[in-house]
Amino acid sequence: MTDLSFDNLLIVAAIAFLAPLTLGLAPRLRLPAVVLEIVAGIVVGPSGLGWVEIDDPVTVLALLGLAMLLFLSGLEVDLERLRGPLLRAALLGFGVSFAIALLVGLGLDAAGLVGDPVFVAIALSATSLGVVIPVLKDAGLAKSDFGQLVIAAASIADVATIVLLSLLFSREASSTGATLLLLGALAAVAALVAGLVLLGERSMRVSGTLLRLQDTTAQIRVRGAFLLLVGFAALADSLGLEVILGAFVAGLLFSALDPDRAMTHPLLRTKLEAVGFGVLIPAFFVTSGLRFDLGALTGSSSALALVPLLLAALLLVRGTPALVARRQLGDARHVRAAALLQATSLPFIVAATMIGQEIGVLSASTSAALVAAGLASVLIFPSAALSLLSAATADAARQSAPLRTQTPGRA
Repeated sequence: MTDLSFDNLLIVAAIAFLAPLTLGLAPRLRLPAVVLEIVAGIVVGPSGLGWVEIDDPVTVLALLGLAMLLFLSGLEVDLERLRGPLLRAALLGFGVSFAIALLVGLGLDAAGLVGDPVFVAIALSATSLGVVIPVLKDAGLAKSDFGQLVIAAASIADVATIVLLSLLFSREASSTGATLLLLGALAAVAALVAGLVLLGERSMRVSGTLLRLQDTTAQIRVRGAFLLLVGFAALADSLGLEVILGAFVAGLLFSALDPDRAMTHPLLRTKLEAVGFGVLIPAFFVTSGLRFDLGALTGSSSALALVPLLLAALLLVRGTPALVARRQLGDARHVRAAALLQATSLPFIVAATMIGQEIGVLSASTSAALVAAGLASVLIFPSAALSLLSAATADAARQSAPLRTQTPGRA
């Protein structure tokens, strides 16, 4: 039997447990758990105390965590709502956003701060859908016109950046045309799988068996979702595309097959989130902290100077589309809140920088600066957006309150 040590994985699991527990015990510390997980990973990793190394068990669990994160992100995309004026507004907003991102990337490249302006433009064009949706839910705005517009913009940004990353920075394809063929092959397999799943659901024998096994120790639907995830991740990898694209497509496919979120089983998504956010995804973020090259960031004055520039670039790139949709968003505070939420980005940046370093288009210092800017965006932007939304809600409540009338006294 292969001699594997679980010592490093033990510390990763301990951080994954203690990060949300710490935040729960200190409710005034309004931080997303992902930030604490990454920072703790930096502290105990090679750039900090050196207590943890990235060995095989940590690597495998982190890779599964990345795939699960993208799978659940794909699940969050509501394809039924992405249509009509909402889709047009989101597409127009992303087009404006990516054009600005290209200009920013070219400017940073001309200043000698980055090596590949297109790759940096793609990294700056994403929005953390997994962070934005909980913020909107906590504010009670997820179902509102404002919330739906922000979610649509974030969804398009998620889909487009993952596709662009695979299209322009594929490991195997020699040209854009070849990559398009590979993407077409992935889409064809997705359509075939969708047809087979729908055919199986219509079979009384198959659907009856699934119903009987779904809440037993078989947990058959959870196993099927995991098979879908791993299958498309493996397919994307074999085609020379990025694994994150395959995982995201699997999530989109699952969402499309279950549009009412209860067709297969009302608790299935809860079970998948329990596996993802309870086990796999925290391991990915802690490991991202372990991989963070703090020395490359602090050892370079240009890399340190790049962090606030990239943070401002995120706000410029992803915040400007909110101005395009200001009529639909409402008052100025809602526009600013939408800009801040759309500029919140971390998971895609972390995944993209890993890929960028692997294929040699990002230096360690630029990668560290991008991740640091993403961390800052998650720390600052959602809290500021919530403050704006709370103030707007309070003003609206005051304006809608009935005016007090006084009973006139007798003369």
